[in-house]
Formats: sequence, structure tokens, C-alpha cells
Amino acid sequence: MEKFISVFDMFKIAVGPSSSHTLGPWVAARRCLDKIQQSIGLENVLSVKVLLYGSLAKTGKGHGTDMAVMMGLMGEDPITTDTQLIMSKINAIKMNHSLLLNGVHALLFIYEDHIQFLKDQSLPHHPNALSFIVQTELEAFTFTYYSIGGGFIESEMDIATKLNQKNAVSEEKEMPFNFITTNDLLHWCMKTGMSISDIIRENEKTILEETLLNKELDHIWQTMLDCIYKGCHTEGTLPGGLQVRRRAFELNKKLLKDQHYTDQKSWLDLIQKGGTDFKYILDWVSCFALAVNEENASFGRVVTAPTNGAAGVIPSVLLYTILFCNKNTPSAIRNFLCTASAIGILFKNGATISAAMGGCQAEIGVSSAMAAAALTEALGDNQKQSLMAAEIAMEHHLGLTCDPVGGLVQIPCIERNTMGAIKAITAAQLALQSKPDFALVSLDKVIHTMWNTAQDMNVKYKETADGGLAIQIPIALAEC
Repeated sequence: MEKFISVFDMFKIAVGPSSSHTLGPWVAARRCLDKIQQSIGLENVLSVKVLLYGSLAKTGKGHGTDMAVMMGLMGEDPITTDTQLIMSKINAIKMNHSLLLNGVHALLFIYEDHIQFLKDQSLPHHPNALSFIVQTELEAFTFTYYSIGGGFIESEMDIATKLNQKNAVSEEKEMPFNFITTNDLLHWCMKTGMSISDIIRENEKTILEETLLNKELDHIWQTMLDCIYKGCHTEGTLPGGLQVRRRAFELNKKLLKDQHYTDQKSWLDLIQKGGTDFKYILDWVSCFALAVNEENASFGRVVTAPTNGAAGVIPSVLLYTILFCNKNTPSAIRNFLCTASAIGILFKNGATISAAMGGCQAEIGVSSAMAAAALTEALGDNQKQSLMAAEIAMEHHLGLTCDPVGGLVQIPCIERNTMGAIKAITAAQLALQSKPDFALVSLDKVIHTMWNTAQDMNVKYKETADGGLAIQIPIALAEC
């Protein structure tokens, strides 16, 4: 049995700009900190050196990998840290050549020496690898981790344990509706008559009491909404050197024609009162997606959905569902998130959600499929149509490369979220007007095809900034 993947694994509260290059290394640094406390003792540490390999090295500066590991080593939590203070804390480390390990134990930390970007070296398990070399008076300890996409990490010990338990009985908690493939999920839906969201909820309720489950789902949505609102009300230029101007701020003003409002609720009311003209709705969906990923690019707080780079697709489609499809109830919002997570789980089990493994099809493609299925259930409540919508959305993202200019999650990443959102809505409409029993391509086949495509894709199109659009920008501009 595969390890259970929760809706809260697919939707993690994080700091931008990348789940695999920022959140994953941040989590790895905190995991390393735990190892130090358990087996070495903070007081015995003389130094910590961080080695970044492969994709983490090539685009690490643009994705804030260096900042993430420093924040993690200081014991900062990406869920609660004050994002406004991140840059000042990093600058203080660089200026003072000192890092407080877990916030209490001062170490000499010279940025240029203690974080190394090994662009020409890779480790075999995954392109996103990093090692922490912890030096004491007596010996050095090395802890190696892999950021495998969506903020998920694995250590070398995790990998060894997997291999040792491959033929053993799993100790994982049994879920009432365990599924690995689309056929598994559809089997449970047909057998019970339950929706996809109900299947997910029943599984989650073996871990969380229902009241707490609802509270946590509400918190995920509120974090998404806060991110949209902040992005729509922040102007200026994105950090990193490309001088990319924020667009959500101006688009928000233009669409609302400078009408007055005081808070989120009055803002949403004004948007809803603006009508249902196709172009108006299209502009707002794009605005919502832009807002999220401009916040993501600015080291703001977002929700992985299932990754940071694709964080704008699901919130924008969900807000479209609320405002323009009259699905503004807590249960509708929770169900949307649950259904979306089910599709994300299928892709994580059957392929990948890591752009370093599969290109952008693994991020924008997966998020679009997740949003399409969730929207279809919200509008039609037919399990087969929901799965068909996910298939349609991914089918038209197959082969999408990850080629971030300057190693930043800005060009073409931000606009790709708008396209992923619109494709999700289109896929849902197509599925709702179709008969899934006559479809020739299943979601399982598309997931399998996506994985094959990922394996065939040239490595330069896998989040390395070595190909595609990334090499079309003058190098003086792209050196960020």
C-alpha cells in the first residue's frame, strides 16, 4: 500500500516562489535541524555547510533556495514566519557573517563559503538534491535530502526504508477508500454512490475529526483568498532583476472603475455586481491568477496547489466558481478543495508534480486538471465527467516545458497560471457537455502518457533555465 496522501499534503501553506526550490529546501533544513537536536546537540555544532545540486543549484538563487535553507536553519516556520522580514533577516546573515541555528546557537556563516551551488553535479535519486554538512569538534555529519515537488521531501534514510520495506507489510494506516489509479477511485464512487469529494472527506476523517477537518479546509481557502486580495492591491515591480511589473493591481482598478470598497467582502460584492459578460469574467479569472503568482514571485504567502509555481490556477477557478457560478457556501468550497486534491494525488502517485522531473506539465498541467475536475463536480456532480474534465485539461498541457527566465518564477510562469485556469474552465464545460462513456482517452492513460513524456523530455526543459524562453533573454538582463 502506498503512503496516504492527505488533502493538506496537496495544499500546503508556504512562502514563494517555488514549492520544490523554496518550500522543499526550507522543510529539509528544518528536518536537518531536528536531526541535529536529536543526535548531535545544537551546542556541539561548529559549522553547517549547504551543498545544492542539479536544478536546485542552477535556478536556486532565482527561486530563493539559498534564503530558504537559511530561514530553515534558523528554525523559522514557512507557515507562520513574517514574510515582510525575510529579506532583512537574510541580509543580516550576509552582513554579520553569523547565523543563529534554531534561533539560539550562533555560528560563523559566510554566505559565499557556506552555501555552494554545484551546477555541474547531480545526485542520482532526483534533480533537486541538497546536503547539509554539519561539523563538530570530533567529526562531520552529512544529511542529504531530495525536494521531490509540491513541498514534499525525502531523505536518504527515507529512500533506504522504502527499499527495505518493499516486500514487507506496510505499517501505513488503512484508509476506507484507498486508491492509486483513476480506476480505483471510480470503483469506490460507483460502489458507494459517493462523490469524489465525499471519498476524500471520508479518508480524511480517519485522521481528523470532522469539525477540525472543515476548519483546516476553511483556513486553506482563506489563505488563498488573502493572497488574491493582497496581490490585487499591491503595485510595483517584482524582485529579481527582470523588472517585471505587477499587473493584477492595475487590472483590478480598471475592472472596478475605481469604485470604493473597504474590505474583502465589499470587494467581492463589487466584482459580482459587475455582471456576467464573458470578457469581464475572463479578465477577472486572469486577474486572480496573476495576483497569486505575483505574490508568489515576491516571497509572499501562498498555498501549494499542488505547487507554488502553479499556485494561482486553483484559487482563481475556485473564486470564479464562487462569484460567477453561485457556489458560495462553505461546503461547496470544501468539496472543491477535496475533489481537486484527489486528482493531484492521482498524478503524484502515477507520474510527478515536480517540474524538475517533468517540466511545467507537472505543475500547471496538474493544477489545471485538479481545478477542472473540482469545477465539474461543483456544476454537475457526475464523477465520470469530473475525471473526464481532468483528462481534457492535462491532455492539452502534455509536453509543456519549464523554462524560467533568469531562474525566476516570473516569465513565463505567472501568465501560465492564467492559461491553466482558463483551460480548466474550458475542460469542465467540455466534460459537462459530453458523455464520458464514449471517451477514447482515460485519465489513467493521460497520467501514464505524462510520465512517459516527462522521461523523454530533455533535461534543459526541466526547471534548469538552460533552454526554451530562458535562453532567449539577453544574459545581462537574466542574471538575477
